[in-house]
Amino acid sequence: MKTFLKTMAATAVAAATLVGAAQAEGERYVLVSHAPDSDSWWNTIKNGLALAGEQMGVTVEYRNPPTGDLADMARIIEQAAASGPDGIITTLADPSVLSGPIRAAVDSGIDVIIINSGTPEQAREVGALMYVGQPEYDAGYAAGLRAAGDGVGSFLCVNHYISSPSSTERCQGFADGLGIDLGNQMIDSGQDPAEIQNRVMAYLNANPDTDAVLTLGPTSADPTILALEQMGLSGDIYFGTFDLGENIVQGIRDGVIQWGIDQQPYLQAYLPIVVLANYHRFGVLPGNNINSGPGFVTADGLEMVEQFAGEYR
Repeated sequence: MKTFLKTMAATAVAAATLVGAAQAEGERYVLVSHAPDSDSWWNTIKNGLALAGEQMGVTVEYRNPPTGDLADMARIIEQAAASGPDGIITTLADPSVLSGPIRAAVDSGIDVIIINSGTPEQAREVGALMYVGQPEYDAGYAAGLRAAGDGVGSFLCVNHYISSPSSTERCQGFADGLGIDLGNQMIDSGQDPAEIQNRVMAYLNANPDTDAVLTLGPTSADPTILALEQMGLSGDIYFGTFDLGENIVQGIRDGVIQWGIDQQPYLQAYLPIVVLANYHRFGVLPGNNINSGPGFVTADGLEMVEQFAGEYR
């Protein structure tokens, strides 16, 4: 990763040297996410955004609804558009709530890139330039196929952000990969750590034959780790998770978690800034969307992941 960062920094410096009169001055880009303040997973997004802004010589801003409320996020997109940035990078956690403000931004002449949630098709529908992220259903399906190959036949999906359709797509894809109905195997855990732990324990106590647990990120994974410890199931029940974090990486190292799905959030924030800056300076734009994941992280490949967990991974 250090080599990668040095290479990208050198590239940015070289590009700045070559731009000359063609470079616009004072480009400003706003990234709007659906994440609540409590979700530490997004720190990697913020780091990627800041580094890209520094390397490309542009101003970047990160905005989000403090509680994760999507209606609040819609208003934030409207406010960001009204501030007249050169570009907006935003998640599309729920098209029914967010499509209108995003289309309005595009119609006003602001270039938009969709990241993280939503799909390439939905990005086209709202008029975005491109999509950078992990197709969530496909990632869940790949995880389900992997778990099926490991003998899993039933599971609990701990959904800590059930109001986001992309979260449900992860659980549904996992069920389809296993070849079973999702049914009541997905629970609305909420986001309070103690409540998540209690709900996981309640489900597993009521369904003792559950083969596996799937969590959707550190918010649900960290309390689930504690729940399994308290129940004496750590290392005995199949446990996979989306995303990475300090406790998830340690869980993989300890054999408590079989794998983590890395959607590489660093790239979801870093690449759109590079793309937009070059588009506005030279008129060049990649011809395809960029899939930043999924990639499975297991105990065999932890060294660099562990070194940069929560920072760039």
